[in-house]
Amino acid sequence: NDPEWQAEKAKYAPPSDSDDRIERYRDWGLLPYWFRGVEKFAPWVNKIHFVTWGHIPKWLNTEHPKLNIVRHQDYIPEKYLPTFSSNPIELNLHRIKGLSENFVYFNDDTFIISPVSKNVFFKNDLPCDSAVLTVHCLVKGSKGEIVQKISINDASIINANFNIHDTFRSAPLKWLTLKYGLKLSRQIPLLFCSGFSGFYQIHLPNSFKKSTLKEVWEKEYDILDNTCMHKFRNEEDVNQWIFRQWQLAKNDFHTRSINIGKCFSPDRYGINEYKTASEYIRRQKGKMICINDGSLTNEEFLNNSALMRSSFESILPIKSDFEV
Repeated sequence: NDPEWQAEKAKYAPPSDSDDRIERYRDWGLLPYWFRGVEKFAPWVNKIHFVTWGHIPKWLNTEHPKLNIVRHQDYIPEKYLPTFSSNPIELNLHRIKGLSENFVYFNDDTFIISPVSKNVFFKNDLPCDSAVLTVHCLVKGSKGEIVQKISINDASIINANFNIHDTFRSAPLKWLTLKYGLKLSRQIPLLFCSGFSGFYQIHLPNSFKKSTLKEVWEKEYDILDNTCMHKFRNEEDVNQWIFRQWQLAKNDFHTRSINIGKCFSPDRYGINEYKTASEYIRRQKGKMICINDGSLTNEEFLNNSALMRSSFESILPIKSDFEV
């Protein structure tokens, strides 16, 4: 909602094959609860790197010792700026000064809603994750077509660098574990495909090793560079999932339950998803949650954003030290 950012964005006309929908940009007013959740449920966090185009919430305590304000120009190479796509923002995270080797990346629609230990994210110096395969089905003309194409692009890069059978043989118990629950029913046949058919993405915060990001840039510079040159999300892009999938294909991870959290997506499951998400938050049914924006009317947006704020307020009513 920053008028200066809006004026900057208005200087650039997004191409017809880009994703410039309003739900990529509008503010739900939930950011204070992200900080409250970290302070209350993950007090062990060492540092928070808050990435922004330049706008800073008026309520944010920028003097907090754990907080580092990172503007795009502080770490993204100049030739990629300005950008209005999350992909260049995410693909260059390893360039942030002072970023730890082991870090957790949160989108602004992902939150901690109950106590979490370090072992939820890293164990034995390995990122915690769930190696579950899926099949990406491209639906022409759908709202998520560009995202679907990006997922296919990610998988193609992984297949160019890794052999699924070698990956499975070197650590079979990382791919066949009861931690993945019913998702195992799709796992077994997909492991016999000629390549990685795709990776199930549960849209929760991702645990990364900074060295992984550097390695992917070294091995696949051209596709990452091309993605970063796009000012708006483009069907030729890859995204941060490529780093996660790279770690999985290398078996550079520690297995974790698929039920650690949940993503709620109204475009996929209907607008009642927000009511279900509200109950999930109020009852603290998981450790983390993702709340996708959807193709909502203005009235639906106002009603459901108020519902989400009320839900978070029920479990996180007290201001954090990150708020003035």
